[in-house]
Amino acid sequence: MHISKSFIPILKNNPSEAKIKSHQLMLRVGMIKQSSAGIYSWLPLGFKVMKKIEKIVREEQNKIGAQEILMPTIQSSEIWKESGRYEDYGEEMLRIKDRQDREMLYGPTNEELVTDIFRSSIKSYKSLPQLLYHIQWKFRDEIRPRFGIMRCREFYMKDAYSFDVTDEDALFSYNKFFLSYLKTFKRLDLTAIPMAADTGPIGGNLSHEFIILAETGESKIYADKRIFDLNFEGTKLDVKSLLEMRSQYEKFYSVTDDKFKEDEFNEKVSEKNRLKTKGIEVGHIFYFGDKYSKPMEAAVDLPGGKKDYVKMGSYGIGVSRLVGAIIEAKYDEKNEIMKWPISVAPYDIAIIPMINKNDTSALDKANKISLELNQNNIDAIIDDTDENLSSKVKKMNLIGAPYQIIIGKQTEGDLFEFKEINKETQKINLKEIIKIINKQKAQN
Repeated sequence: MHISKSFIPILKNNPSEAKIKSHQLMLRVGMIKQSSAGIYSWLPLGFKVMKKIEKIVREEQNKIGAQEILMPTIQSSEIWKESGRYEDYGEEMLRIKDRQDREMLYGPTNEELVTDIFRSSIKSYKSLPQLLYHIQWKFRDEIRPRFGIMRCREFYMKDAYSFDVTDEDALFSYNKFFLSYLKTFKRLDLTAIPMAADTGPIGGNLSHEFIILAETGESKIYADKRIFDLNFEGTKLDVKSLLEMRSQYEKFYSVTDDKFKEDEFNEKVSEKNRLKTKGIEVGHIFYFGDKYSKPMEAAVDLPGGKKDYVKMGSYGIGVSRLVGAIIEAKYDEKNEIMKWPISVAPYDIAIIPMINKNDTSALDKANKISLELNQNNIDAIIDDTDENLSSKVKKMNLIGAPYQIIIGKQTEGDLFEFKEINKETQKINLKEIIKIINKQKAQN
């Protein structure tokens, strides 16, 4: 890909309306464009990153046996009236009427719709458990949308739903998602802390938010620093292993401000281990038993001819929000350097040739390098503009490909100036460059 032919409308300066790092960078490098208040078009660079995040989220859901479906964005009000949430949900729900004067709504979440799908298809306990998920646009009419995609009205989200016979079975499903989320965020090079949280309008009595540390976050968090030393790697997908894994996290105090109690915090956490800061919620899981299945008559046949309402949970990850969250965690605002994790970077490497109007040899070499990289499954972008080297490097630092090759006066034979973004340059051949990048990609 040549930058002269790509749709990456880069601005020289940060837009004045953007107040946090992610909003500034996403507007500046042309990842998004505002359509109306809290609603954005996703341009090629931003969409590419978001789709890579989506792929990782999907892979980790599939690994725990969740099955993907796709539910519509527009829902009937009738199922929400059945559950009792239609009037309770509040003004965040966008209510509309079709030409037949039927009440419809733009889905802010999907507990009702997925319960309706389940009850029409599953009749016996023998078909349980069922884990269903979809990745779809949602709409919540925020009273004051701000901070770009971090608090917007339309957003892209993965939400999953579990259906089980007993509370014990449901807890097993809950713990599977708990582990899946830890693994998902690690693949995104994020450290997410699971925190006991309020259940809000979703309901239930068991809930965890997954929070990454960020000064621009809207969530106040209180935690024991030792929680960062825990290791979930190697946890097996069995009842005992998952319970032990979650228990080790719950041994350490970690809550959002909804659950915070100063006396309890001071009693349970020594002064040197106390962490009071802000964070960004990137995932939220809930267990709510028969809150939806009971009013909506989602029951299954049990042995002996009895029936019982299924036990349910729901599990959300903000796919579009994660784009902003990664920027908040990784962007060096002072030096204007964004280093995307290679697992979601828009390009694996940037090739920066010094171009002379009377000499195209550097660009020719860049094109040959790009072709060979592409044959080795490495996605490259070439800056084929006639700007000076400093401007090109600055531009590529903003775009954030993790690696760069510079083709200029210091290029000798088969050796190229190669560097990981924001690190020292080394001179190595293309074979070594391919090996370094593919090794890094394999680890993610």
